[in-house]
Amino acid sequence: MAKQAAGLSPGQLMWRRFKRDRTGVISACIVLFFFAVAILAPVISMLYGKDAYTLYGQDNLDLLDEFNMPTGGAGGISADHWFGIEPNLGRDVFMQLVYGMRTSIYTALAATVLMVVIGVFMGLVGGYFGGKIDYWVGRLTDFLLGFPSQLFFIASMPVVVAAFVRPDEETPTTLRAVAIIIVLSFLGWMGLSRLIRAETLTLREREFIEAARISGASPSRIIRKELMPNIITPVLVQATLLLPSTILSVAFLSFVGVGFVEPTPDWGRMFAIGADIYEQDPVYMLFPGVAMVVFVVAFNLLGDSVRDAFDPKSGR
Repeated sequence: MAKQAAGLSPGQLMWRRFKRDRTGVISACIVLFFFAVAILAPVISMLYGKDAYTLYGQDNLDLLDEFNMPTGGAGGISADHWFGIEPNLGRDVFMQLVYGMRTSIYTALAATVLMVVIGVFMGLVGGYFGGKIDYWVGRLTDFLLGFPSQLFFIASMPVVVAAFVRPDEETPTTLRAVAIIIVLSFLGWMGLSRLIRAETLTLREREFIEAARISGASPSRIIRKELMPNIITPVLVQATLLLPSTILSVAFLSFVGVGFVEPTPDWGRMFAIGADIYEQDPVYMLFPGVAMVVFVVAFNLLGDSVRDAFDPKSGR
């Protein structure tokens, strides 16, 4: 058995350890399920027979009462509307949730990828070159870490949007998504950058880096061919831990009214609606709340399992 394990590559050993972690496997299945729902949202809408934008409560007066609250029990849940009807406008809650999941996950995924790219680049450059470059990269990182992130998000979103859209024009959803990605990634890369810098400072003194220098390899080649393959592990672990927090930030921006707005489905906007009507229709908040909690917890557990699979000595 020991000989067989010795012949395995690091990736194969990692996969073997990960498969033994039942919590990690279950979390991975949950995360993949959420991503599948987000990707297949149009297919689900076609099979379900409804969409996230039609005002079903306005078309069918039996779905909402005189106070624009869902008729019947449990928020209007029925065979036609599995998760009920949205108060006031009367949209289908199930499709709002599916497309809201799609909006939040896609936006957070794009922002996370950009954070990882910037963080890895800044960490590698500062850690490898050292000296003044490392000093100024470190000061920039410290400066940005001093920003109150939540207040900066709220204050900067209208500014970013206003730079491209006149006050009398409606902001396109695509532009809002790009603005959210830019704002989140601007203050989201520093933690990863510090981690990569520390890893790079350790690696640059190793023998294989010295051998590459002596052989005449350029700094860019050393970074691409020697350093980057050796920092894949912390990058993957940090990315899996960064994505759920980014999803919460996307939801937060929409919740306070500076992220996605009507009629774009979004987790945060659903929470904002639910916060206004939770006394009259407490069921409405249940479905997006449970979905977000399950997704974030599963992704955090997945991140822990990936870290343990790469480094068994860091076990929980």
